[in-house]
Amino acid sequence: MISLICPIYNEEESIESFLIHIKKLIDCHNLQLELLFIDDGSSDHSLKVLINAKKENDNIRIIRFSRNFGKEAALTAGLNFAKGAAVIPIDVDLQDPPQVIVQLIEKWNAGYQIVLAKRSDRKKDSFLKRITANFFYSIHNKLADHKIPANVGDFRLMDRRVVEEINKLPERQRFMKGLFSWVGFNSTTITYSRAERNNGTSKFSFWKLWNFAIEGITSFSTIPLKIWSYIGAIVAVISFIYGIFIIFLTLFSGVEVPGYSSLMVVILFLGGIQLIGIGVLGEYIGRIYLETKARPLFIIDKEY
Repeated sequence: MISLICPIYNEEESIESFLIHIKKLIDCHNLQLELLFIDDGSSDHSLKVLINAKKENDNIRIIRFSRNFGKEAALTAGLNFAKGAAVIPIDVDLQDPPQVIVQLIEKWNAGYQIVLAKRSDRKKDSFLKRITANFFYSIHNKLADHKIPANVGDFRLMDRRVVEEINKLPERQRFMKGLFSWVGFNSTTITYSRAERNNGTSKFSFWKLWNFAIEGITSFSTIPLKIWSYIGAIVAVISFIYGIFIIFLTLFSGVEVPGYSSLMVVILFLGGIQLIGIGVLGEYIGRIYLETKARPLFIIDKEY
């Protein structure tokens, strides 16, 4: 049996069409699939639609959160509760075509423990999203100790052994793409063309994506902390050289009254540099603070 982990948040418009595609897939390829829906505190009728669908489908399981905890928490819950020999996280908006599941399973049967589904293009995304995504993957993989494959989302197949190792990880500030990559194991990649969203709208705003990117970088790299030591050293060397220049200028040309504008520029520049450094330090301290609270990643209201 293969478990499909389906995190949902206000997806009442997409669920029925998703289930139709999955049923066709099961009938055509004689697949044994468990559909594990994680309702991440939806405020629409998503839960009602799922409960009605469960009456006609014995392979559907539903886990309802007490509130919205975010997609990373929903994925974590899915990995904890999935019973399949392999799991496949997939969104219900049909941007990740269900027919690709067959290719993932074929590679898994060939002996691979992780099968990545890589987007061959991002033409369906907006220009800004394509640019920012490429920038994120480039920056992350230059800074992080463990690289993540570019243009690969959560849609992938993971063997039961991989899932068990991920479930052992205790951290609460989770960047799942990074954790999927960090555990290693024998992997391969297939490519597919991502479709347009079937129904509804994306729940990720630019601000959420920005915070998501910062989460990814700070979870797997300490270089943003280290770099400020080098910046401080460079500024100190420049200041020392400039100080020597002022001494010689004073000895040979006399004392001049310092310019107000240049003084303000230097003060504001160094002040800005210090505030950025404190901000980066604050990001890491904030994550330490949240980890030490040891709060649960999610709270389950009810399981169907």
